[in-house]
Amino acid sequence: MKNNREIPVRQRNIVLIGFMGVGKTTIGQLVAKKLYRDFIDVDQEIEKKYNMTIPEMFQQKGEDFFRQAEKDYIVDLCEHTQLKIVSLGGGAFKQEEIKRSCLKHCTVLFLDLSWENWKQRLDILIENRPVLHNRTLDEMKELFEERREIYSLHNSRVETDHLEAEEVANYIVDTLKLGWDLYSK
Repeated sequence: MKNNREIPVRQRNIVLIGFMGVGKTTIGQLVAKKLYRDFIDVDQEIEKKYNMTIPEMFQQKGEDFFRQAEKDYIVDLCEHTQLKIVSLGGGAFKQEEIKRSCLKHCTVLFLDLSWENWKQRLDILIENRPVLHNRTLDEMKELFEERREIYSLHNSRVETDHLEAEEVANYIVDTLKLGWDLYSK
């Protein structure tokens, strides 16, 4: 297992965290393209591996099964892969082992979105997010705030309110390149 000092900063995976629907996949794909890296959406990879959607997995095998699969996949990815842009599911960072591994081996960017702006996306999010099913708006806000606390450990926070995905991706790329240049000098 490598530690941060052994992985040059330019070669570390870039891990995107944030609440569901913040745009981690869309922004991650754009950043990957701009940095000539492969993009990995952890949720999509788990769906491929088990040949079922995450809502199906929650329903048929339970959340514990999904969280274990998620942890196994992410920890292995962090410890054995480099030069990727990785989008984590909204709840992945709740798991201490995932959080520790990401922070130790990768550069973690928290994509932050205000509650008011997130609420505007709710209609398109609710169907494919089992954790939102049967929750009131107040319960969703409580979950939003709870998760925000979980995301507080990161290498950099990127505010996404009122920005298009392309603008956020450009900001991330510019910031990373600046950091890489400063770090290598």
